[in-house]
Formats: sequence, C-alpha cells, structure tokens
Amino acid sequence: MSSGESSNKKNKNNKNKLSIKIQKKKVFRATEPLIAVFMWGINYSCNELKHVNMPELLMPDDFKAYMKVKIDNQHFNKNTLPSHYKVKEYCPLVFKNMRERFNISDESYLKSLTNGDVEPIDCSSGKSNARFYASYDKRYIIKSITSEDVEGLHNILTDYHKHIVETKGNTLLPHLLSVFRLTVEDKEIYLLVMRNVFSTKYKIHIKYDIKGSSVDRAASLKEKEKDSPTLKDNDLINDGRYIKIGTEAKNLFLAKLTRDVDFLCSLKIMDYSLLIGVTDLDKSIDSTLDSKVSEENKLESDQDNLSPTEDTEDTDDDQLNVSVPTPPDSPSSKLTYGLFGLPSQGPKKEVYFMALIDILTHYGLKKRSANVAKTVKYGADQEISTVKPDQYAKRFLDFVNKIIQ
Repeated sequence: MSSGESSNKKNKNNKNKLSIKIQKKKVFRATEPLIAVFMWGINYSCNELKHVNMPELLMPDDFKAYMKVKIDNQHFNKNTLPSHYKVKEYCPLVFKNMRERFNISDESYLKSLTNGDVEPIDCSSGKSNARFYASYDKRYIIKSITSEDVEGLHNILTDYHKHIVETKGNTLLPHLLSVFRLTVEDKEIYLLVMRNVFSTKYKIHIKYDIKGSSVDRAASLKEKEKDSPTLKDNDLINDGRYIKIGTEAKNLFLAKLTRDVDFLCSLKIMDYSLLIGVTDLDKSIDSTLDSKVSEENKLESDQDNLSPTEDTEDTDDDQLNVSVPTPPDSPSSKLTYGLFGLPSQGPKKEVYFMALIDILTHYGLKKRSANVAKTVKYGADQEISTVKPDQYAKRFLDFVNKIIQ
C-alpha cells in the first residue's frame, strides 16, 4: 500500500469517529447543601430566563406564576449538592423586571450569587429567628422567611412593582430581587434575595434598627456582646447620636422616606424599620471586605450601585471624598457613596447608609391583638411598637426627623 492510500484511509477512519463533547456543569462551591441548591436554583432560573422574551407590560398572571423543578438521583457534585431536591421560584418574570429597573444585569446577579460561597452572617436581632446569608462579594443579602411572609409579599407585589416603576427604582424600600422555596432533605425553606443596604467596600462600625418606639427598644446584653451588634432606638438616644448630613440632604432624604412610608401606610403595613449603618472614616478601613472581589468584578459592583437613572460610565463608588458632602439625589453623591450612603457634615468623618427593611408585616388580626395586649401591659400613653399603620408612620417619621440634622 502506498503512503497516499494509507493517508486517505486514516482520514476516512477519522471522519467515521464520533466527536463526543461532555457538557460543562457549573460547580457550586457551598459549605452546606441548602446553599448549593439555592445557587443551583439561581443558575437555572437565570439561564431559563435568557430564552424568554420580556413582555413590555406584565400581566396579572405574571404575579401568580412560578417556576418549579424537581431533581432526583443526580450524581454531579455530590460532595455539596444532595441527590434529591426541589426548587420553586415565585413570579420569575416580575422579579427579573424589577432587577432590570434596579439596574442589575442577569450576568452580574448570577456571578455574585454563584461564583463564590454564600456565607451565613449574624444580623438577626429580632424574634423571628431568621437566617441571613451574604453573597461572596457582599452585594446581596439572602434572608429566610416564613410561608406567611411569602403570602404577604404576594399580596403587595403588584403595588410594590408599580411603586418601583413610578419611582424608577429610586426608593428606600428594600430592593426585592428573588423569592425561592427550596426543599432539601424533606425540609422546606423560603429564601428572599435583597440588595445589601451597606457598602460592599467599607466596614460598618455601628448599626441601628430604628422603629420610632421607646418600649422594649434596646439591644439585649447578649446582642451587645456580639462583634457587630444591632442597636435600637433607646441605644441611639442614650448614645447621644445624631445623623448629621446637613439641611439640604436631610430634606431630600426625608422627602424620599415620606413617599415610601406613605406607600406602606396605604397598604396597612407597619412594624418596618430604618436600618442605619455608620462607617467611621477615622478608623481603619476594613480591606478584607473587597479582598474577594476581583478587578473584573469591581467595575460591575460600582455600576450596580448607581441609581437606575444614572449613567454608568467612568464611576467608582469606592472613592470617598468626605471633604465635599453632597445631597442624596445629586449625581456625585450616588457615584461616591452608592445608592444608600450619605456623608456627614458634622465634626466626625462618617458615612451613613440608610434604608427601610422588614416591610411584610400587615396590620391584621394578629397585630390588633398584640396592640391590645401591649396597651394593657404598658399603658395607652406609652410608645409601643404595635400601633395602627397611620400612627406608626407618623411616629416613625417624627422620630427620624428628630435624629437627622
């Protein structure tokens, strides 16, 4: 056989061989099965939604829809992912629409929640026993909620979405981004994904949960012993602390806060809080907060912290220029401090990160009963936290107005 015939025969044999390509599967590096399933759910949802054309107008059925997947006998990444699990995502098109209005791309969202471990954090100071997690880059908070919370969220979701549309995403309400029900080892858990109020770059030295009430509104001794305790109304008063941002910034902030509180009041929602995080710039910056964020992610992080109405070119919210305080709705403030940060105008070099949290408590029969019980216990003249929504809103705004200068 000549060399030419041999070569042709080899080529013919090569053509007959099948080229087998093994599909790449994403490995979720999580420390617990629940979080691995959560990461799988985020990955599955984002990839599925890539093939869905977003409607120009959401329909009522979109606010009732869900995506449901059951996995049995899977053998991939078994060190982390269990063999059997179920994932249910609520209203996927609605939340995708809201993420777009909050200027969060699917690529950035997916990267933050699946490219590194979602770590547990200790920030539950209330009675809910909720579990909290943070994405590896600290841009998103994941909170466990109850089935009653899911029902409450469903009840307000249409109005909440309308509010986000009308404000163009420029709101102090929690930025709600996804809701899942996960079934792992025959146990169900509901997880709510939200944008982190605090900076991803700078250490929060003090934080407060403010309701405008004085009864039973002090952190416990056990809470104060934590490395990063959550203090309350009476602690703030006893500390003699004021949020010193200047008159112009105060007026703009209170206008935005009043608009959002009026919205909550219209839905008969109460028991929400103003979360305040204080960064002391005279203390050392915690460089570990951004050590996990690569230079590639840094640009995306800066862009996602801009207002949805702002241009995302040539910006960096990592540069704190404390010598030039700016009001909260000015471009330089958003570019410098992110969505929720305001610089101090007092003698101390501080930055305040402030937004509303816990907006799923409806003033129903349970809260009416609690109102009666607490009134009997503490007296009608005491500032108990469980009051009617209009009373709660007024007292809340009055208190915030007093502590901001």
